[in-house]
Amino acid sequence: AFGLGAQGYAVPLRGAEGRPAIFAASDDRHDADWAAFLGANRRDLMLVAHVLNDRAIDLDCITDDADEWALSPREIDALTCLARGYSRAQASETLAISEHTLRTYIESARRKLDAINTTHAVARALSRGLIVV
Repeated sequence: AFGLGAQGYAVPLRGAEGRPAIFAASDDRHDADWAAFLGANRRDLMLVAHVLNDRAIDLDCITDDADEWALSPREIDALTCLARGYSRAQASETLAISEHTLRTYIESARRKLDAINTTHAVARALSRGLIVV
């Protein structure tokens, strides 16, 4: 009645703020066909589960915390330089600021994006469309 098949596969996940989450797939294949499908696709299903979960968390954060992601123009400039592969020295020279000031912009952007490191901050900014390379 709800479109669920007789066969199923579930991946336990951690949602936003560590809350339990789950990804589930189902189908009406016969046992042997389902077992063969899982044998061939288990890794892909797990990858899809984690990517969808990460995206759902990001979307949840966009609606709840959009103002927290507002990067200043200089934070955007700093992350854009790093996304283009510039070293910190090259980025600071390009932006005509000291490396200390560049580091300040990067750390501020990391906090706003809740990133664990600079690479993570660049990835989050790119995925959210805050910077374009």
